[in-house]
Amino acid sequence: MEERKNYVAHCLVLPYPAQGHINPMLQFSKRLVQRGVKITLIAVVSNWKAISNKNFTSIEVESISDGYDDGGLKAAESLEVYLDTFCRVGSQTLAELLQKLAESSHPPDCVIYDAFLPWALDVAKDFGLLGATFFTQTCTTNNIYFHAYKKWLELPLTQTEYLLPGLPKLAAGDLPSFLNKYGTYPGYFAVVMNQFANIDKADWVLANTFYELEQGVVDWLVKIWPLKPIGPTLPSMYLDKRVQDDKDYGVDMYIPKSEACIKWLDDKPKGSVVYVSFGSMAGLSEEQTEELAWGLRDGGSYFIWVIRDSEQGKLPKEFLDTSEKGLIVTWCPQLQVLTHEALGCFFTHCGWNSTLEALSLGVPVIAMPLWTDQITNAKLIKDVWKIGVKAVADEKDIVRRETITHCIKQILETETRNEIKKNCIKWKNLAKSNVDEGGNSDKNTAEFVDELAHRRATLN
Repeated sequence: MEERKNYVAHCLVLPYPAQGHINPMLQFSKRLVQRGVKITLIAVVSNWKAISNKNFTSIEVESISDGYDDGGLKAAESLEVYLDTFCRVGSQTLAELLQKLAESSHPPDCVIYDAFLPWALDVAKDFGLLGATFFTQTCTTNNIYFHAYKKWLELPLTQTEYLLPGLPKLAAGDLPSFLNKYGTYPGYFAVVMNQFANIDKADWVLANTFYELEQGVVDWLVKIWPLKPIGPTLPSMYLDKRVQDDKDYGVDMYIPKSEACIKWLDDKPKGSVVYVSFGSMAGLSEEQTEELAWGLRDGGSYFIWVIRDSEQGKLPKEFLDTSEKGLIVTWCPQLQVLTHEALGCFFTHCGWNSTLEALSLGVPVIAMPLWTDQITNAKLIKDVWKIGVKAVADEKDIVRRETITHCIKQILETETRNEIKKNCIKWKNLAKSNVDEGGNSDKNTAEFVDELAHRRATLN
């Protein structure tokens, strides 16, 4: 049996049960393991059953219940009911787990919990443990939400433009959709607001971003919270290569068509392919799917389009018969695609993980945000980081085929590409240097571990 002293500390890591939340928290966990921290990933029973690939070592796994062990969110009558049940049952089963682990040879010292699950901090504090909240969205987005939570930002929105501390000037339409379309998705609105309900009790606030990327807002938030940007949380082999054999995230809820995608890309000219993916949650309307299909065809470029099985019925039959330049797959190895030399650009919904991947790997972006923080991310992509263009929707909230074709040609065939590519290389280098030895994010991670070890010694 290992002696407790072999570990700097023991952290439990609790993500919200969705692929886009598990990935960054698991990647950060690997960095902590490298620094001598024992990590136990806390998986929700229903979510863990749905994950097809569980490929990681040196991290242990324990389970808690969300109250829907056989179906998760899909089994609940609504998101609101699911979240209420998860809070109630999750608090109870997390407490039972902490009680069990308290009697083990390596009792936990800290719970690193997803900001979407603030009740986990209350449970941790009941057991005398340290708590670190983990934000999986940008500091920009969280600053906007924090202002709404504090009622410093009036809702419904009353202005056409906003200037918040540390942020560029934002039009009302650049704010997350839960604010600029106030009243939509009340369940998710409650989630993003509740992130701040007990944040003052958190010992650390960890953010999947890096300093230069959001310098102004980080400088402002660090005066309010014990904030540490620790990103980007990509597998190490795509950045600093200091975590051995860290080539993928380690969990997949969908099985990627890896061989077919890479083999297809291998035959295409350098910089010629448009990669189209809207993430694991979002779905396009039938009308938008049709416009995108014809826009891709009319753009004349090669493309890979990721469309889940449940969405493929929205594709026009005529398009399937004439799309000889395209490859349609249900899921694919996104990191491998983004780093392939045949790739020309990434047509994305601007979810934060996808945005951070593009930015960290130097890939030009066509931004087509759908909802939530994607709207704000698209603004940053186009006007602040300047790594892409935005496919603007019409008055019916549909991006038309002509706009899609124009964006593809603009980013692959015009002078605009040269300036965008120069910016992409700049951010790619900064992303790598931040997680490399001595970079800002690397130092923040080291400080977190040092503070953790010190507080653990104090508590014991």
